[in-house]
Amino acid sequence: MFKRLPGDEARNLVSTTPDTAVVFRPAVVKTPAVITIVIFACRMLAGLVRTIWRHPIASIIPVALGAAWYFYGWPLAASLLGTVVLVLVSWAFIDRVSFARLIGYRLLAWWRLVWIYRRHWQPVMIVTGLGRHIRGRDYLPTLGKVTCTSWADLVTVRMLKGQAVKDWADRTDHLAQGFGAKSCRVALSRAGRLTLTFPRSDPLASPLPALAIPEEPTVGPVEIGKAENGRPWRLKLHGTHVLVAGATGAGKGSIIWSVIRALLTAVSAGLVELWALDPKLMELSYGRALFGTRYAATPEECADLLDEAVCVMQKRATRFAGLQRSHTPTVDDPFVLVVVDEVAFLTAYQSDRQLTHLRRAGHADHPGARGGRRCPGRLAGSAQRGHEHPQPVPRQDRPPAG
Repeated sequence: MFKRLPGDEARNLVSTTPDTAVVFRPAVVKTPAVITIVIFACRMLAGLVRTIWRHPIASIIPVALGAAWYFYGWPLAASLLGTVVLVLVSWAFIDRVSFARLIGYRLLAWWRLVWIYRRHWQPVMIVTGLGRHIRGRDYLPTLGKVTCTSWADLVTVRMLKGQAVKDWADRTDHLAQGFGAKSCRVALSRAGRLTLTFPRSDPLASPLPALAIPEEPTVGPVEIGKAENGRPWRLKLHGTHVLVAGATGAGKGSIIWSVIRALLTAVSAGLVELWALDPKLMELSYGRALFGTRYAATPEECADLLDEAVCVMQKRATRFAGLQRSHTPTVDDPFVLVVVDEVAFLTAYQSDRQLTHLRRAGHADHPGARGGRRCPGRLAGSAQRGHEHPQPVPRQDRPPAG
């Protein structure tokens, strides 16, 4: 084709390659300098107001020291600064808990926000795929407030449009490694907002001592240990049923005995009765003196005891029908807690001949488990194979070591 062109027309062509892609460049609009300065000033003002709003005390102290230096000289400012430091150090030694709650954790949150999360936010988001880098521009989730507790960092994040919680939940290992934590947990706080939990320590790393026996009798949520955040773990027994699932040595016995220990005062006051089914003849046998005649071990004894518990429940349910919705434990109508260790020994681990004796227990277990809130009888059982007993299992908390 070029041979047919006259003269030097071939040199005026943009390209001699027929399949070269056409490059389109967007028009560049130059923003006047005045508008850029105004926008920059507005952003600085908004950041200053936000800082004063979030950290009023930390903002007032440097302003007051600067004013003292300007009007009265540096000796007065230095003495004020020394006084402030001395007061904070004394406060930390005298009352460490209140100092950590009001000052310490806030300073730690600010430091980790600046040094850990904000500094690594852009590369971690890009590498994990939660952010995008398109045509030289970063599209990143917005890093919000960082709150520190005694055991973890709580990071608030605003997701990008079109993201889902599952996108973050599938990358928890990447987020933990990116920010130097052992693990990461994702929770939806509200629409478009997430709370990322990065543990700094494990309050359950060492065994806990036995808790003190309550002074006042109660059947409400009883304290049996510590939760994963270091706070007291309170388990609701009255008005519900509990299944403790775990492998051998996981601590099921510690939970059972922590519950019994928390109810001892109520047992002494006559507000609670403890009935024990111990087909393994192992864990609950240590408390025979406590259970008295309400202790069963053989399949026949377990069936008889469950039958008796159901009869008591049905009689009280008939007496309370139409009068009240919830049961209030009294000396005449105590709260009956049936403890089973373990549930599978009553069903799956028995021979055919023994199962014939336990048929009544299987039928008795059913209405007992379906009792309403006004029925005073409740089941608390343990199992090694939780998938055979599909019940809600509580979070990973730890009772005192048994």
